[in-house]
Amino acid sequence: MPIATKPWDAAEYLDSQEAIAAYLEAAFEEGDPALIAAAIGDVARARGMAQIARDSGLAREALYRSLKQTGNPEFATVMKVMKTLGVRITVEPVRKPEAA
Repeated sequence: MPIATKPWDAAEYLDSQEAIAAYLEAAFEEGDPALIAAAIGDVARARGMAQIARDSGLAREALYRSLKQTGNPEFATVMKVMKTLGVRITVEPVRKPEAA
């Protein structure tokens, strides 16, 4: 008898600000813009895309399109959604490995 499986959806597990922050931090550490957009989209779906759209003043359909792995959101969109989600991007210097 085959094993029944279902697609894994990160949005089902993003149930606290700490989980959301850790998830987004991991995506930003990878540095892949497509992964970052998809991770922000996962968080927005976890919170309710329609509510995020209303609170950010952006169209729900546009958010779905831009916040997926193949999407390419404008930076202004990313900033509005991040603010609506209650998280922010921080900057810190990158440490270069010391020469031997």
